[in-house]
Amino acid sequence: MTNPDPSELIARVRDLQRAATDASCVARFHEGVRLLRRGMALLDSIHPVEAAYRTQWLVARIRLASTLAAMSSEISGDVAAGLAGLDDVRLLINAIEDPVLQAELNGALNHNYGLRLMTVGRNDDSIAHFTQSLADKDFRLTHGPDPEAWMGAYVQTLSTRGWAHTRLGNVTEAWQDLTRSIEIAEKYELHAEAADVRRILGTLALRTGDVPEALRLYDEGERTYRGLDMDVPPPLRLERAQALMAAGLADEASDHLEEAMAAMVADNSVGRELAQAELHRASAALMNDELDMARQMAAAARRRMLRAGCQTCVANATIIGLRADAREALRSGQVPAALPTRAIRTAEKMQLPRLAEQAATARMLAVRLDIRRGNLKRAVETLGNVPRPGQLTPIDYRMLRRLCRAELAVAQGNRGKALTEIRSGLTELDAVRDRMGGLDLVSGTALHGQELADLAVKLVLERGDARRLFVWLERTRAQTYRYEPLSAGTDPELAARVAEVRGLGQAIQEAQHDGHPIAGLRAKYNERLREAQRLGWHTGRWGRPRPVAGLGEVVAQLRARALVSFAASGDELVAVVVAGGECRLVRLGSAGAAAESARVLNVDLDALAPDNLPERLAEVVMASARKQADKLDAQLIQPLAGIIGDRELVIVPTGPLYAVPWGVLPVLRGRPTVVAPSATAWLAAELTKSPRARKIVLVRGPGLAGARGELEKLTTHYRTATTMTGAKATVKSVLRAMDGAKLAHFAAHGAHEPENALFSRLELADGALFGHEMAGLRQPPRQVVFAACELALNRIRPGDEALGFASALLASGSRTVIAPLSRVGDLASAAAMDDYYRALAVRDSPALALADAIAVDPFRRPFVCLGSG
Repeated sequence: MTNPDPSELIARVRDLQRAATDASCVARFHEGVRLLRRGMALLDSIHPVEAAYRTQWLVARIRLASTLAAMSSEISGDVAAGLAGLDDVRLLINAIEDPVLQAELNGALNHNYGLRLMTVGRNDDSIAHFTQSLADKDFRLTHGPDPEAWMGAYVQTLSTRGWAHTRLGNVTEAWQDLTRSIEIAEKYELHAEAADVRRILGTLALRTGDVPEALRLYDEGERTYRGLDMDVPPPLRLERAQALMAAGLADEASDHLEEAMAAMVADNSVGRELAQAELHRASAALMNDELDMARQMAAAARRRMLRAGCQTCVANATIIGLRADAREALRSGQVPAALPTRAIRTAEKMQLPRLAEQAATARMLAVRLDIRRGNLKRAVETLGNVPRPGQLTPIDYRMLRRLCRAELAVAQGNRGKALTEIRSGLTELDAVRDRMGGLDLVSGTALHGQELADLAVKLVLERGDARRLFVWLERTRAQTYRYEPLSAGTDPELAARVAEVRGLGQAIQEAQHDGHPIAGLRAKYNERLREAQRLGWHTGRWGRPRPVAGLGEVVAQLRARALVSFAASGDELVAVVVAGGECRLVRLGSAGAAAESARVLNVDLDALAPDNLPERLAEVVMASARKQADKLDAQLIQPLAGIIGDRELVIVPTGPLYAVPWGVLPVLRGRPTVVAPSATAWLAAELTKSPRARKIVLVRGPGLAGARGELEKLTTHYRTATTMTGAKATVKSVLRAMDGAKLAHFAAHGAHEPENALFSRLELADGALFGHEMAGLRQPPRQVVFAACELALNRIRPGDEALGFASALLASGSRTVIAPLSRVGDLASAAAMDDYYRALAVRDSPALALADAIAVDPFRRPFVCLGSG
């Protein structure tokens, strides 16, 4: 039998070591250990090795031993043993005589040592080893051959040190390491490495509250991976979902997580990554108040993480389950004695420094539960053990702590202190909101302060103080519209993606017309729409926030008008009425009953819309609509009659009342009425100084039976108008014409998209014009009229943050938007618009003119005047 060739055998060992490393990258640690031990056996078979191969043999053994120590500790969880194994490897490295090779091996060893320390939260210690690793690698790059081949390893260590700094909250040091890593990676065309670092930099941005920047970095990294034909790493998907939850966008986060989980299951990835996805899905469910889903996903993630040995993830899953139980108990008012005790014991079990935030959360839940049970002594003691938030503490932790302090103050009879805590919490939330990007993100943040806002309204409502309630309602609702428009045009990449969505929409219509399958086109359309929505999260920016409107300012601007601001606390609906310089509170009964009447009325109006509805069916639907309108009138308006008299109205709805077309209510027929998301938003629209524009733009989209005659009538009112019809009415030309116009009128089909509110659409000659594109106008039209689509509808988020096509225009600087809240027949729309513009020529007030036009046939003309009248 011939002796094995040492060079061939050492080459086989290197192959085994590489295969083991590949296995570890996908968490197949047991397989990796088997491969490494096989390599060790092969090396032992030729020991002692002849002198010519001694260095090669020693280097192979060092690399095997180093990887084996790291991988074994990953399986056992015994980090001390792993570090001891690496210390043994260091002794082997000292036997290497070549200083360049010794630096190369020490660089890898110190990197692995730092990684082991990070797994047990010793981030400070790990940084020292990463720094030494970088010094070793600098020596290797300076004195060794082929330095470019080693730049990837250098970037890996530099970025990992940046991640350790991120964990410690060393923002400046982390940013320096990570940005330097990206510079080096791009210089040497290490595109995948640059994408990896961008993900870590995104996490740093997220921790410092810059959600738009985090989303931008995640998107940039994802595009790089796809461009390299690489799979998108699951952690990137999960971190994007985390960013969306930080912005309060739980629905959007859930959608992304469902996609990620489906992809992991399809790839047979059922380990730690799937558990992480389940954990984030549980968090999103909790934010959406889907308590059973939150418990189910948290339990599944906890089981997987117990097997994987990740204590932090187990703690996170435990806290989500506890939060779901606490929320259910607090809502029902039945708090079992065992629940706050369980929360405290949960906190006591989380002794590790890295679990401090989870332990504090458990204690805060115990505080809320004990307050509800009247155990104030223990609540005070427990709250004293909750640390003050630091620079990188998440906003939901901050808000929960404020809520605990406010509820404790209420229980101790100190309502003033409670309101001070709430005010401070909302100020903190404002600071988060000020850093957001697109309208989606700005409006979503209200979710984090919802319980604080609800408590403030409840406290003030109990005192029956109308003036203070007005102030608090303005402080807690529709903060999106406080921001001054600051348009710099539409981002080119977003514009390109929206154009692609538009083209796919047309392709779907053509395929349907020709009887061809559309499933593939529809899937691509939805994918591109999601991509466009992602870009919109971080490409939009807004200017400085305006101050919340004061009651005196509103009274001065109202003059002879009245403002009615609706609010709900629990199931109690109230109205704060400002009229004649006075501010009064009126209680209006059940919020749930009003919401149901509004819902049924909207359904009836949709059913009435078709132009050729059979007469008998029309009578039945009309009777139902009248009944619901009468109910709403009796509950919402008649109790206010003695205060508002016959004044013109400004209405600030709440929740489901955004869907009420006020002109159909008997008392309000023929009365000028303006709808605004808040008194602050209304005041801003009233006081907006737009240029003295004279341009009138009239647009007719395809497929409207009555639109041709409608526009011909309008040209008699506006003889110098720019009229865009047929092939001329393209998205690009219409947007260009709208910019800086006095009035833009659209006779076109469209639809409100509840799931993607800013992608509600208006159909033009070459496809859909989306609400998102309105924010790109330098100077939106002073007044916009939508004649034939329900684009006044909004997606209503917590804090009465209304989001939709019309709201995008108002937030971007348009003063007035006229639009229907439900479907409108083509002929009814044409007649209503003819009446509206004839009245507008005489009255020169959109609210007055619209009131006259609606009164002719209110149930078939469900238009509202939004913004300023």
